[in-house]
Amino acid sequence: MTIGILIIAHAPLASALRQCVLHVFADAEAGVAAFDVQPNVPPEETLAGAAQALALLDSPQTLVLTDVFGATPCNAAQKLVDGLNSKLIAGVNLPMLLRTVTYRHESLDSLVARALAGGTQGVLSVAVTAPQNQVKKKNDQSNDDHQQ
Repeated sequence: MTIGILIIAHAPLASALRQCVLHVFADAEAGVAAFDVQPNVPPEETLAGAAQALALLDSPQTLVLTDVFGATPCNAAQKLVDGLNSKLIAGVNLPMLLRTVTYRHESLDSLVARALAGGTQGVLSVAVTAPQNQVKKKNDQSNDDHQQ
């Protein structure tokens, strides 16, 4: 059984994340839905739109990913998953989503753990080595500008 994945986020983030996932996993189109929360839309309309997006997944279990805890998308998602066989994670990022789609055939609890790991492990401080940032001197014959 494949778990449905619903992204609810401030417009246009949900759709953009979905498009990124489909770039990598073209076969996941039916299992990943997105709902962009528009500004100045009443919460009831937001919830109704999110419910329509969830219904399109037609999945007995769903993992809902939202952008910011406490914001409108997350608040609507909390109401949406209440009483359903679903889980909700706030703080979606692309590494989290890619990990989620990769393991969407696992159990819902396992998928939540995979999503959280992907989201946190995908955030890194990247150091750039000095030779890439420095202009080579015209007469410099060294070949020490490789990375290790």
